[in-house]
Amino acid sequence: MKKNQFKKILKVGDKQYNYYDIGEIGIEKVKQLPFSLRILLENLVRKWDDQLIHFKDVEELASGRDRTSELYEIPFFPSRVLMQDFTGVPAVVDLAAMRDAVAAQGSDPTLINPLVPVDLVIDHSVQIDFFGRHDALKLNVEKEYERNKERYSLLKWAQKAFNNFRVVPPNSGICHQVNLEFLGKVVMENPDTPGLLQPDSLVGTDSHTTMINGLGIMGWGVGGIEAEAVMLGQPYYMPIPDVIALRFTGELKPGTTATDVVLTVTEKLRKYGVVEKFVEFTGPGMKALSLPDRAVIANMAPEYGATMGFFPVDEKTIEFLRLTGREKEADISEVYCRANHLWYDGKNDPGYRVVLELNLSEVVPSLAGPNRPQDRLPLSGTKAALAKVQTDGKAGDGADIVVNGEKVHLKDGMVGIASITSCTNTANPGLMIGAALVAKKAVEKGLKVPVWVKTSLAPGSRAVQDYLEEADLMPYFDKLGFNLAAFGCVTCIGNSGPLDPAIEKAQSEKNLALAAVLSGNRNFEGRVHPHIKAAFLASPLLVVAYALAGRVDLNLDTDPLGKDLQGNPVFLKDIWPTQDEIQKLALEFVKKESFLRRYKTIFEGDSYWKNLQAPGGNTYKWDKNSTYIQCPPYFDEFKPKPAEISGVSHARCLLSLGDSITTDHISPAGNIKKDYPAGQYLMAQGQGPELFNSYGARRGNHEVMMRGTFANIRIKNKMVSPKEGSFALKLPEAKESFVYDAAMAYKSEKVPLVILGGKEYGTGSSRDWAAKGTVLLGVRGVITQSFERIHRSNLVGMGVLPLCFLEGQNTESLGLTGRELFTIHGLENLVPGGLLTIEAEGSEGKRRSFQVKCRLNSEIEVQYYKHQGILPFVLRKLMDQKK
Repeated sequence: MKKNQFKKILKVGDKQYNYYDIGEIGIEKVKQLPFSLRILLENLVRKWDDQLIHFKDVEELASGRDRTSELYEIPFFPSRVLMQDFTGVPAVVDLAAMRDAVAAQGSDPTLINPLVPVDLVIDHSVQIDFFGRHDALKLNVEKEYERNKERYSLLKWAQKAFNNFRVVPPNSGICHQVNLEFLGKVVMENPDTPGLLQPDSLVGTDSHTTMINGLGIMGWGVGGIEAEAVMLGQPYYMPIPDVIALRFTGELKPGTTATDVVLTVTEKLRKYGVVEKFVEFTGPGMKALSLPDRAVIANMAPEYGATMGFFPVDEKTIEFLRLTGREKEADISEVYCRANHLWYDGKNDPGYRVVLELNLSEVVPSLAGPNRPQDRLPLSGTKAALAKVQTDGKAGDGADIVVNGEKVHLKDGMVGIASITSCTNTANPGLMIGAALVAKKAVEKGLKVPVWVKTSLAPGSRAVQDYLEEADLMPYFDKLGFNLAAFGCVTCIGNSGPLDPAIEKAQSEKNLALAAVLSGNRNFEGRVHPHIKAAFLASPLLVVAYALAGRVDLNLDTDPLGKDLQGNPVFLKDIWPTQDEIQKLALEFVKKESFLRRYKTIFEGDSYWKNLQAPGGNTYKWDKNSTYIQCPPYFDEFKPKPAEISGVSHARCLLSLGDSITTDHISPAGNIKKDYPAGQYLMAQGQGPELFNSYGARRGNHEVMMRGTFANIRIKNKMVSPKEGSFALKLPEAKESFVYDAAMAYKSEKVPLVILGGKEYGTGSSRDWAAKGTVLLGVRGVITQSFERIHRSNLVGMGVLPLCFLEGQNTESLGLTGRELFTIHGLENLVPGGLLTIEAEGSEGKRRSFQVKCRLNSEIEVQYYKHQGILPFVLRKLMDQKK
């Protein structure tokens, strides 16, 4: 076949467009393909050039063959890239450093420029320092700019210096909600070929990019390193994915929410196992779900382990585009999707390999915790869950303290943080209005939030404020202390801010198991707040309820939240709104005009942004005294040609870790402790603890971040067991020290390092610094039982070798203590997925050899490794093209 056979004409209204009709490969073949694979098929056909993409790739994808036992890589060309500032700042720093490297080679630095449109939304740096007061939002934004002036100046420079690079300023919303309500097109015109239509698609530098899958747009989170390569014109290489269907039947019972559905889905899919798979949602129950409900479910794909949780396009998609003011996109998307086999009518499902089912009527009110999103609980299960984080599983003595002038007996199970936050739920008007109605009914009954609970309301979009205020619901949030505190990602990312000093002191001294309840998607150990031991994910409605109760060690099905003005007990059912109440307000007050008004000027920013000074020029002017932005060392020894692969010989083990090590354990996140290496470094630079900010805000400074790698206070290195925290054993002298200090000692001795791990190494957010910090500490290889998809890819992107023990083997079965010397044989003959031999030499001279699987999954990943990372590979390729 020839490419032109696929090209067709499509008329939308009075305008004519071109598109590539995937049905030309064979209608019956296409009907059997899952909708997500149809989008990939269109991508291949449109980019087919017989050099990079061959017709064989198109045929392989269209064949529908079972891919569970074979690897066939295809290139994917996303239409755009989405970033947030935590991951965006280091990406911009890397691009600026690449421009320096090009200039150092005597070439034009503007050679480094995004070739794919990039949107960076500044949403991850605001912190809840102020709460429970009418001016909390204003004060938190002021504090945000005060802390992040240097970072924001860099981003404003990038906005001017780079083409195809837009910045959504702070105080505008969460990137995923902005993407859902504004940036997403479903179907778009090709930016390089006017009049050519194509499905919208993207990669994002945040794992919850999958929220856009609720709108029928293909997208998922990748590492910042991979995103940089995509924006520089490189394809994203991926195996043809295995697609699992989850078929919804029935409908939700009164009293249940979309949050309850996604926690149930997360539990079900985690148990089945969908890591590195696409999940598509189908069935009559799916057709009944609103678009915002679908977005909630799609958002948490990283929590159930899938690459995507995809909802194909249907009439609900088009209705949402119109509601949010995207009339042109709605018209184009409906006509295109119907014509190009991307419209789901609910009658004819594709030929999925596996179809799971979930009856929505069986979903019950739920939470997840105490520190994993897949650990779903009924309302009666919180007390037992709390015991998992209590000292010896038992309640402690508690402590008598004074908070805001009130005497409090602080004890295990008390709610320290109650936060309506995160992209997961705040994009859903039903959930937000429902929570406001819970607050209204509670206020009317005279209920109050106890003084020890830190409350916050941080929506992901300014439109949320509009419909809550127009419905006259905001005053009830205010009366319970849920005042607007931010428009950004706060508690879920660890930007929850300080607790009352008396609470923090008592928790530390008594090791109290305080709890957080948040409407987020992440509750990993130590993530929400260092003084919170149990974190429960819940709907915004339940966040308000637990805030009122002030504790989690109760059963909201049967126990009262408090007492009304007459002294009568008030139960959850007494303040729970009906679905009719919620829908009536949503229909009346969630208006197109609000979305149009809010997004019309979203790139302009507030007065703080407009007055922010930024440097000019094609290369960035680095300030060597900055503690926020420094030029990274990745290109210090850059040469036009890569060096030969050097072996890994007599390496030491930096850490020996167990199962479920997350990127929260690896990557610097949350608060910076003054007695840890990063804090010590900042104090040496004249930065007191009050100026530390968070690790996330310091991502543009490798000196801080490499010191914070593996600095989680809960990480457990078996080599120093039972001690917890960022500690390593420097060998052979067996000296215990901080991980960073041990790594630097090894580096001075020119000793390479490896890390040993268990199952699911690197689960969590797509944090580039989990890989960047690893390589800067001198780690050459990570040997585990299994990897999370994004982190494995990020390690490859930074030139770190990911290796897996063979089936049935692990550190225990092989008798590895971490005290051995490790030599990796066979690196000169690397092949994707091949076997390598590791020789481990014990201190007594005993040697043992074992084989491991090389988790370089494709030829291109082998090339990345040979170039010591994806960025040097891309840089050399771009420079070669300009010769």
